[in-house]
Amino acid sequence: MEYPYKPLAERKPDHQYRTRLQQILRKGVLASGLPQGEGALTCFATVPQMAFDLANGVPLITERSLKGSWKFAIAELIAFINGARTVDEIESYGCGPKFWGAYRGAGLQYGLEPNDMGPGSYGAVFHDYPRAEGGALNQFLSIVEQIRDYPDVRTHRVVNWRPDFTAPGPARKVHIAPCHGECHFRVLGGKLNLSMNQRSADFPIGVPHNMIQYAALLLMVCQVTDYPPGTYVHGFIGDAHIYENQIGIVKQLLSRQPRPFPILKLAPETEGFRTPDDLFRFRVEHFTLEEYEPHSPIRDMPFSA
Repeated sequence: MEYPYKPLAERKPDHQYRTRLQQILRKGVLASGLPQGEGALTCFATVPQMAFDLANGVPLITERSLKGSWKFAIAELIAFINGARTVDEIESYGCGPKFWGAYRGAGLQYGLEPNDMGPGSYGAVFHDYPRAEGGALNQFLSIVEQIRDYPDVRTHRVVNWRPDFTAPGPARKVHIAPCHGECHFRVLGGKLNLSMNQRSADFPIGVPHNMIQYAALLLMVCQVTDYPPGTYVHGFIGDAHIYENQIGIVKQLLSRQPRPFPILKLAPETEGFRTPDDLFRFRVEHFTLEEYEPHSPIRDMPFSA
């Protein structure tokens, strides 16, 4: 694949993520009564989208090191597009237990098998969306086929939501209602671009991992459709929040200046991935991160599950 990356000396530090954190701290309304048991400074639908031209590197934040977790984020998304919906299945793709281990056994309260995240979860909706006429639709397989056969249309979209399974009450059949993953691909100027809309965004922990995992998704789809990557847009953000117990650490993070983004590449053997079905052959081991020089890690950042 033809990568668009500029040399390190020409890549500029990106400030979009930190300015959104600052907005939530300044203007967020304290929301309480949340299922997580922790209040959260919240901006609803007012935090601007972020657009990342991959020529400037892949959007992996540098204000704190994610060297220990960026692979887990990509592995998680690979699991989802392959239809994984149990904790065991998700972890089998290389997603570490810190991401999903806390939900082990949670399916019981929704009448599911203990480790099943349910038919309204990411993997089920992405890979096995029910067709009106019966059977299931593999949404990402369909999208790759569409991009290949009809590159100029504006309808290359993936949905992440099953309202019949996500509403509160006895009909709910999902433990973690999808927060991210509403994708819109567009071929423009000979490049493939991706916008991802997000319903709920934990900005200190979730968003940095969502940024890199969907940039990786763009690279995978580019490889199997034979387009160079253009821009990844972290699009409409519904509920953008910082939990109360994260505020002190966020202020520490904001005291650090961003550095140039790194570059992400696919292993040479993936050059042979050229068909729609090949999208599901990618694994996290196929990704190499280069020129990543972040600030030191921030340990024990509170996570509200």
